[in-house]
Amino acid sequence: MELFTIDNFIALITVTALEIVLGIDNIIFIAILTSRLPLEKQSSTRKIGLILAMFMRILLLLAIAWVVGLTQPLFYIFDHAISGRDLIMLGGGLFLIAKATFEIHTALEGSQGQVHVREHQRISAVLLQIVLIDIVFSLDSVITAVGMVGIIEIMVAAVVISVGIMMIFANPISVFILRHPTLKMLALAFLILIGFVLVADGLGKHIEKGYIYFAMAFSLTVEMLNLRLRSQIKS
Repeated sequence: MELFTIDNFIALITVTALEIVLGIDNIIFIAILTSRLPLEKQSSTRKIGLILAMFMRILLLLAIAWVVGLTQPLFYIFDHAISGRDLIMLGGGLFLIAKATFEIHTALEGSQGQVHVREHQRISAVLLQIVLIDIVFSLDSVITAVGMVGIIEIMVAAVVISVGIMMIFANPISVFILRHPTLKMLALAFLILIGFVLVADGLGKHIEKGYIYFAMAFSLTVEMLNLRLRSQIKS
């Protein structure tokens, strides 16, 4: 099979763009998770987390038969079929909601509570959470990518390129979010929203992600205008 064709190149660009867009959720989650690690450990933990996430996505691609099999019904609740994918979505969504709520509570408790948590935070626990939640974020993108492109080499290349791009922007985005408390709170609200969408999806109530990304982009635009207005007032 000829890999180096115009059609395959277009497919590579398309799948890479899809992976980057769907990876925004992951960057926000990683930024929040690593924010409570010691400052000197945050950047390296983000990079290691993204690398582990990349290998996890590649493993999911290589095990695509198993991933597709997750869509088969396991049992029924009130005539609604529950599959392995639904259970993963439900678990991941509830985890995101709980994690974001806990982080909001910690932020409102003040710096003393945050230092206490930071002292007991373990890098391995952060990396484990990054890998587990990446599985949740990756399932739909992997299934979609397989539907768009049937060539495993292109899909793996798209994952590697997208993760490389995310590694470049992960640190600046994380630092920018954590430098502004209101942006961090907005990011936590995004995680709750994403968690709700995952729970709804797991229960068979699909919500078009375009609406979610539009709402997130609109909220972020308003907050950026607020930040600019506050900086002008201070100056």
